[in-house]
Amino acid sequence: MRDKIIIKTPEEIEIMKGSGDILCACLDMLGENCRAGVTTLELDSLAEQFIRDHDGVPTFKGYNGYPGSVCVSINEEVVHGIPCKRRIREGDIVSIDCGVTWNGFVSDSARTFVVGEVPPEVQKLVDVTKESLYLGIGQAQVGNCIRDIGQAVQQYCESHGFSVVRDLVGHGVGRSMHEAPAVPNYYTSGKGPRLRAGMVIAIEPMINLGEYYVKQLADGWTCVTLDGRPSAHFEHTVAITENGPYILTNGIH
Repeated sequence: MRDKIIIKTPEEIEIMKGSGDILCACLDMLGENCRAGVTTLELDSLAEQFIRDHDGVPTFKGYNGYPGSVCVSINEEVVHGIPCKRRIREGDIVSIDCGVTWNGFVSDSARTFVVGEVPPEVQKLVDVTKESLYLGIGQAQVGNCIRDIGQAVQQYCESHGFSVVRDLVGHGVGRSMHEAPAVPNYYTSGKGPRLRAGMVIAIEPMINLGEYYVKQLADGWTCVTLDGRPSAHFEHTVAITENGPYILTNGIH
């Protein structure tokens, strides 16, 4: 049976915005500490402490047995990199994905950070991936379909010569981190559900410099590009409202 899409009340969406504010501030802090010489495990510890200091719970920790509070994926690692003693180096791109549970609701967001100087094509990959996220968010309008989001992301990224990962997609968010519907970052033959006010979704383009094929490593989590070329990842939790998309993880503005 198809999972039911859970519509959130305006009050629940505001609770999720509170969770998203904590998460945004946490990612800001991690970005400041994402530098050469720092281990991914140190970033994980900083994240967990920050979230708990703000009365939140790290959603990822223990989720299906996941050991960390964040996923830290470097260069060819697409997503789900497990924090460890690996040290970040100059020239790396580092994708950090994090979730916060606060007052019973989850927010989910990711950013890719550039450490030092990288080749122009890698910087362009990061920039285009971020830009594609906001193009996808722009399609998160009442009356549109899920497919409109993925189509916007795919067209933009492929127009710049990059590829869109097919094996991993965005998702609904609420009291659980993964709810219906699935939110592909690419064009699908089916339109997918029509967007309604009160839906909350995580839109998260995962874009590769080379081909879109990926594989999972033996650790059961880390997903890497099959050709070993870099990948970038950006994500926001977004509420669908009658007034347009409401980004819940972009902080207080």
